[in-house]
Amino acid sequence: MSDQIAPCLWFDGQAEEAANFYVSLLPDSRVDAIHRAPANFPSGKKGDVLTIEFTLAGRKFVGLNGGPHFTFNEAVSFQIYCEDQREVDRLTAALSAVPEAEQCGWVKDKFGLSWQIVPKRLLALMTDPDGAKARRAMEAMLTMKRIDIAAVERAAEGGGVI
Repeated sequence: MSDQIAPCLWFDGQAEEAANFYVSLLPDSRVDAIHRAPANFPSGKKGDVLTIEFTLAGRKFVGLNGGPHFTFNEAVSFQIYCEDQREVDRLTAALSAVPEAEQCGWVKDKFGLSWQIVPKRLLALMTDPDGAKARRAMEAMLTMKRIDIAAVERAAEGGGVI
């Protein structure tokens, strides 16, 4: 994997808290470096955390304490691919801080960042060569806030969503 590009996430003073939270959720995750401001800056003072480098599921990220000027929105989200319902449920519970924002596996965390909790099985069903089966899987998923893999499987097979 290349370290040439890393998403930089803009926070209002919570970059270190966010990085520590995110790395606690996924394997192959860690805080790599904390950089403190060498001088006062518009949203902080000398010695405050300016940036934090972290690895999340093997991918490099940077958190920047840039101040209140910019906030996250749904135009950018991060997908987490899950092996089973237990992982879907665990990550959804950990990341969803705005229940009314939940839709089709999307959640918004306490920092305002959007995530897509995606079961690998859902992707397989929605790309099934049987177009009717794929359509039923997608239609079932569109009715859900949190993805229920078994319900999507039943719908895909023609049993409807229960």
